[in-house]
Amino acid sequence: MHTVLSRYSVIGLLSLMGSMSLPVYSQVSSNDKPQEEVADGNSPRELFDQCVIELQSQAKTAGVSTRVTQDVLGNAKYKEKIISLDRNQPEFVQTFTDYFDKRVNTWRIEKGQQMMAKHRAFLAQLNKEYGVPAQYLLAFWGLETNFGSYKGKSPVIDSLVTLACDNRRSRYFSSELMQALLLIDREKLDDQQMVGSWAGAMGHTQFMPSAYMKYAVDGDKDGQINLWDSEKDALASAANFLKNLGWQSGYKWGREVSLPASFNYLLAGKNDPKPLSIWNTAGVTRTDGKAIGTGDIKGALLVPAGHDGPAFLAYKNFNVILRWNNSEYYGIAVGHLADRIAGLGTLSKPLPHLPSYTVDEMRQLQDKLNELGFDVGKADGILGPGTRSGIRQFQLSQDMIADGYPARNVFDALMSQPLPTNS
Repeated sequence: MHTVLSRYSVIGLLSLMGSMSLPVYSQVSSNDKPQEEVADGNSPRELFDQCVIELQSQAKTAGVSTRVTQDVLGNAKYKEKIISLDRNQPEFVQTFTDYFDKRVNTWRIEKGQQMMAKHRAFLAQLNKEYGVPAQYLLAFWGLETNFGSYKGKSPVIDSLVTLACDNRRSRYFSSELMQALLLIDREKLDDQQMVGSWAGAMGHTQFMPSAYMKYAVDGDKDGQINLWDSEKDALASAANFLKNLGWQSGYKWGREVSLPASFNYLLAGKNDPKPLSIWNTAGVTRTDGKAIGTGDIKGALLVPAGHDGPAFLAYKNFNVILRWNNSEYYGIAVGHLADRIAGLGTLSKPLPHLPSYTVDEMRQLQDKLNELGFDVGKADGILGPGTRSGIRQFQLSQDMIADGYPARNVFDALMSQPLPTNS
């Protein structure tokens, strides 16, 4: 599955506000000189300047102070690299093995345990107040910014203005920009120190401005919510955010499980949770062979690396993790990293070596599935739930293990299938 960690598509969408229609530009050179004249006689630079003026009018309506409207927004600079990053498409589909190995590593586990010791009392207080155990807050922190060691280097206001004035997501980013400007006023932030991801995510926990505005809290009680400088603000804000996303106190994210050799992989899939009684009947156990339990909770079975890799039973809190970042790989990484920080062991089943596919190859696979009658929707090059379901159906038709993973033999068998003839 290709994993795109698009922060602005998840956290930021939680509190969108309306925006007026803005003039947009398409291209300005890195030395800020217009590259070409456009049809109406305005250069891209003139269109950008006009867009900033319109944004200033919007800021005034939103209640942004005159100082911030004039001195901060008025001096925003176009960043061509931001547009390039927004347009960038990956060449290869990332495998679960590559993704997981890069994120759940010894350094993050040990650093997380160090941070657990450093903030033990405070984290216990957050758990009591918000119901989110310490290891999960630390796992998010570790995956987002390596515990604050890398918070991004793009000027947030410049990035948001550049994207607000671009025609691809103008409405969304103009909304996020307004929230960022209001934050400068509300928290007395120094805009020159506001650096983050290319899309405007900020601080230790990489909140978009709308999430910062709505969910960030003053963890260190100094009268300012500063997600760059205050670890306590960041941890408390993450706890508050997760609680508001629906985190269920007292429940795990999920667990690694063992499957019998005869397991029916058609039961697997994030969107098909089942009661523990069903999984018990299907032969699913804990990795030590013990029963997974008899409670009335439901879990979805995930096999992100196919039947040769580890399997996971994901509970409701896993879906909360996905509301932070809608990626199954991310959710499993957060959950397992949290377990490791808390002192639990490694995966019981080693990660397999997986074939590497280009995005174009994955589109070809999707096209072929559709042509053979296994409907997976539009070919987008992403190995998502729909594509996995189509692969399972194809595998079933070929008497293969229907785990929904395109191992090389599955890919080759699929691509060699003749197309049905019209009767």
